[in-house]
Amino acid sequence: MTIRCVIVEDEPLARKLLTHYVETTPGLELMATISHPLEALTYLKENQPDLLFLDIQMPEITGIGLLKIMPRRPLVVLTTAYSEYAIEGYALDVADYLLKPITYERFLQSVEKIETRLSGNTAGPTTMAPAAPAETPVEYLFVKDGTKSVRINFADIQYIEGMKDYVRIHTPDRKVTTLQSLKHLVEVLSDTDFLRVHHSYIVGVDWIEEVQRDDILVAGQLIPVSDTYRGGVKAFVEGRELK
Repeated sequence: MTIRCVIVEDEPLARKLLTHYVETTPGLELMATISHPLEALTYLKENQPDLLFLDIQMPEITGIGLLKIMPRRPLVVLTTAYSEYAIEGYALDVADYLLKPITYERFLQSVEKIETRLSGNTAGPTTMAPAAPAETPVEYLFVKDGTKSVRINFADIQYIEGMKDYVRIHTPDRKVTTLQSLKHLVEVLSDTDFLRVHHSYIVGVDWIEEVQRDDILVAGQLIPVSDTYRGGVKAFVEGRELK
């Protein structure tokens, strides 16, 4: 049995490592390596691999977001440096979850899972860690504000503004400025509830009022949409637009 694979990974070194692993492993055939998530979406509309190695942290739209709007989904192995995505990945019935840096031994274990699924054991979630989906999703976070830690509910976050080494979190009742990077918050926040629209802004999708080409209106505040994230915003709107 030959398993046709596609790698979607924006980091050159990680992409090169996965390419080497696939090409080294008997029974795997590499169809394509793709560095951009929107290019991957176009490719997957026209091609049907058996297996997708999918990075989570990518520009414009995350791997989880891509997974949710993918028209035809092959078996998926998520790859990331952050273990907090495991629960959401299992909830989406991914075949496996590889934590970076990925060793070849762990890669081979993942391939064995895929071979089992494709050889006829298509029960799906039975190959997953059974306890993971049972965990209660966290609906808030604590951030440092001076000498105190402030609880902020995810549902209250209208938008987050990046300011070099700090971020300012805007809610209906307050603004909290804390020492943190916007990049890390992108990795922590659910891409179902939050959307990055600019290198300096993340918005809460429940607070979006209007979407224009260059701006997005969030809780009465006009937020710029940059070229880098315009495609992700467009995909977000089209995925929810009344046809």
